[in-house]
Amino acid sequence: MAYIDVRMLVDPGDYGAIGGDPVLSGTVEGFEVVPYPYLANLTGLPPEVAATQYNGPTLFTLTWDDNGNIASVTPNFEESEMIIKDLFPEDKHIFLMCGGGGYAGFTRALLIELGYDPSKVYNIGGFWGYDGDNKVHVKVSYGENNMYDYNAFHRLRYHLIDFNQLTEKRS
Repeated sequence: MAYIDVRMLVDPGDYGAIGGDPVLSGTVEGFEVVPYPYLANLTGLPPEVAATQYNGPTLFTLTWDDNGNIASVTPNFEESEMIIKDLFPEDKHIFLMCGGGGYAGFTRALLIELGYDPSKVYNIGGFWGYDGDNKVHVKVSYGENNMYDYNAFHRLRYHLIDFNQLTEKRS
């Protein structure tokens, strides 16, 4: 099984405006981090978030139909399909999580469109409401009287996609 949190370390989207946290301040033990905004372009986010969302490079460009379903998937780099298969093993059940469930839903739709078995890819929802025993605290307080906060991103199993190393796909 693969357990993947699809949030960014620090998301430029204003998730505070909708009661969320733009900083990946915690996750669940055993989850790896593969940010959805690096996988494909975003659409359908609440207006407060959409105005400030990530607009950098992505592995794929998606188009959407009038019903909100993916109409097409176009790889932006020669390595796009190899990377997605490395990060999301096709032969395993994949459990996706994000802050509120949106990025996990987008990721599930992308994987299914790329040929993944829908019965093996699950959107388990958002971390923001999780308070279980397997919580990994990334945001920590330290110092005298815990007066300082630190985002201990080193506690995460984070997968970097270095777009500068990739070869742009030619039409």
